[in-house]
Amino acid sequence: MNKQYLSAVALGASLMVSLSASAATQPESVAAADGAATADAGAATAAATDAPASDASAPADDAIETVVVTARKRAERLQDVPVAVTAISGEALEEQHITQAKDIAALTPGLNITSDSVSRSFVDIRGVGTTLIDTVQPGVGIFLDGVYQPNTSYLNTPLLDVDRIEVLRGPQGTLFGQNTLGGAINIITRQPTDQLSGKLTGSLAGPDDYRQLAGSISGALVPGVLRGRLGAAYQHQDGFLDNTLAGGDANPLDQKAVNGALIYEPIADARFTLSGYYNRVFGGSTPYADVTGPTDYSDKVTTNENSLTTLRYSGGNLKSEFELAPIASKLTVLTAYDVRSGEGHGDGDYGPYDVYRVSRADTRFHTTTGELRLDTHYAENLSSLFGVFADRNIYGIDGELDVVTGPGTSVPVPSQARIETGVYALYGTMFWNPTQTTELTAGLRYDHQHVVASGDSTGQIKASELEPRLTFKKNWTPDTMSYASVSRGFRGGGVNPPGSPNPTYQGDSVWTYELGSKLSLLDRHLNLDVAAFYNDYRHFIGQNALAPSTLGAGFVAVNLNTGTVHSPGIEAQLQGVINPHWTVNGGLTYLHSRISDASEYEDTTGKQIPSDRILFLPDWSAFAGTRYSLDLLGDKLIFDVNATYKGARNGSTSDPNSVPRLKDYTLLNGAITWRAANWEVALWGSNLTDEKYFSSYIDRSILEQAGLVGPLSTDVGIIGDGRRVGIRVGTYF
Repeated sequence: MNKQYLSAVALGASLMVSLSASAATQPESVAAADGAATADAGAATAAATDAPASDASAPADDAIETVVVTARKRAERLQDVPVAVTAISGEALEEQHITQAKDIAALTPGLNITSDSVSRSFVDIRGVGTTLIDTVQPGVGIFLDGVYQPNTSYLNTPLLDVDRIEVLRGPQGTLFGQNTLGGAINIITRQPTDQLSGKLTGSLAGPDDYRQLAGSISGALVPGVLRGRLGAAYQHQDGFLDNTLAGGDANPLDQKAVNGALIYEPIADARFTLSGYYNRVFGGSTPYADVTGPTDYSDKVTTNENSLTTLRYSGGNLKSEFELAPIASKLTVLTAYDVRSGEGHGDGDYGPYDVYRVSRADTRFHTTTGELRLDTHYAENLSSLFGVFADRNIYGIDGELDVVTGPGTSVPVPSQARIETGVYALYGTMFWNPTQTTELTAGLRYDHQHVVASGDSTGQIKASELEPRLTFKKNWTPDTMSYASVSRGFRGGGVNPPGSPNPTYQGDSVWTYELGSKLSLLDRHLNLDVAAFYNDYRHFIGQNALAPSTLGAGFVAVNLNTGTVHSPGIEAQLQGVINPHWTVNGGLTYLHSRISDASEYEDTTGKQIPSDRILFLPDWSAFAGTRYSLDLLGDKLIFDVNATYKGARNGSTSDPNSVPRLKDYTLLNGAITWRAANWEVALWGSNLTDEKYFSSYIDRSILEQAGLVGPLSTDVGIIGDGRRVGIRVGTYF
């Protein structure tokens, strides 16, 4: 650990100590948790006992609203949880026109998500868990109502009738399992209500023919016993990329979604929740444009065919909850089945010269999940959470790449693969409050994974891992808390295609050391969360690479372990209520993530790693927003503006002498909303300054190494969406 690493962590620790000391001087009357916190949609009612009720007083009427999260698989007040968590409400998502999970990175410190296809996303949290290829298991866990989704394409699915999204930063393996070494994203949908309610919203925007319609209805089917909810949504946009060679839109998006839930409560101590969903997503897949460098923001794609993919997602789950009063416990049983199927076609060489065509790319991914957990309270200051987990997913692909040999002629090269992954786990966590103002949490999980590949790629790999977590929390006052934690996360490995110098690659893992503070100041008008952390990241699975084939001449694309990464960093987020009409929020992340040892990469590929930086990961990122409402004629006029900043970052290359550096950028979004008792109308805009930036970039060295030399090889990139301005109307009851 060098001086720069130590300085970053020391600075963060000093900041938190000073903030905590300052907050400790606040009057004892500052409000605390009121002893019980209730989450309406998406979380069970539970006691928020981290702060003693005897010390509590009522917060000011215009204080920040209490938020309840399930970051530790039990409902707790957000400011009491000793985990770095961002909770984004469904209302905030709707108002900012966030319709896919990948776009929440704009509102979350430390979360980095980019995408070059509707079938995958590149995601990491604090530089950990980087996932670039969809055949690699995610390093950031993706959950839908607590059900694990084992592929990053789920970040591109529609957000429909969402209550909130919780983003947990740092390894979450102890409670959430393997493949959460970077953190976890939990999408929680709205649950059925006893009272009849409904909502219908629609948006139109340009210049890319953006259209969106969403609605939901909820109410009791048998009062007090059975209630249900149903939601549906549609969205279409042409996108901002035109194919000037083949014609048409190169990066369109068309998505349809429906979900529903039933809650059955036959007796007071039992609840059964049955949920289901169906999504259809159609859009662009790797619509790269030829460019002359990382500042050539071209929106003209010149491929012989538009690369398009259709994905269908469906699934259902049953959650059974039982209150076992004689043993002061709650038993939860969760079973789920999810399917993703897709088909695609398009240009395989990213350019105007007709070399490769993907004539067929059919995929299928189905997952079966089961979990049982027991939450027990032995005494007022001692409780536990124990569970067992099992998951089996099967990924299959049946495709054909056509090698063009002349006008109207080609040689088909078929490919088939089947990858089956089985996981089972045992886990437990003890929660102990030695005093009213301290908590010690110790947890451990045992995960076993077995991956078997057949078809074009054959082989298997097994791993058994322990994922511990130890956390100490101190409440300095009812509204000021600090914590220190150490935790380990693990991600499973995989199998490579024939000819790979590494037939398999092992999983990667991280130890994370973190100091954090959560403060509610100014009579709960300001929440400030700060954290300093250090990630010791081993066997990092980074960008895939071309390696010399063991079958003879040429190269083969392999997934591989790169080596060791060290990532110290600092992050902060705040939420404030200046007065009943004016709120502010913001976040800032500094991350010094560098590859300190690339020997595994160099041993596999036989060449130097291009850069010690992680692909598409900036050192600095930030967001800020403000909202002001006016009472007008009995209604409200609301002004909302927010900005997102992403620092400079590396594009993809295989040449250390030509590493593309993508410029930093800032996106400005805003809305003006007139809201009445049961309707609203809004004028909104995204990327209002029409900022130009790349969401993905590959330089020519990678295409040259793949055999596309001379005029067949160019730099390619995908620019982000340009300015979009529209109107939204909504009605609700």
